[in-house]
Amino acid sequence: MAIKSRRYEEAKLEASTNLELYWWVFMRISGVVLVFLLIGHMWMNAILIDLNQIDYNYVAKRLSQTTWKVYDWLILALALLHGGNGLRYVLDDWVRHPVRRFWTKVVVYSLIAFLFFLGSLSLFNFDFGVK
Repeated sequence: MAIKSRRYEEAKLEASTNLELYWWVFMRISGVVLVFLLIGHMWMNAILIDLNQIDYNYVAKRLSQTTWKVYDWLILALALLHGGNGLRYVLDDWVRHPVRRFWTKVVVYSLIAFLFFLGSLSLFNFDFGVK
């Protein structure tokens, strides 16, 4: 059950478990962190660099550095967790039948895990050919 409170004290009273309260806090913190990460990403790639200069070589050079890989991986991980948790709230509200809700969540979580695995694999194991 999703917590509908806006303040921590109210959310603490409304939470059915501590885990639900931790997810509530995570959604607030990850949302703020994602905003700053994405603004930084857009600032570095759309304002500091001319958009016409962004091509495969630019991206390959950038992703050959570990710092940028970790930065982009953090965006990937937080976005998938934040979006997946939001989708969990939606599924709890809209899928009423417990068995259907369970299997829908299994499919959604599997898809999220696959996307995370594929994104991480692409970021950390791809050789961009930059010397």
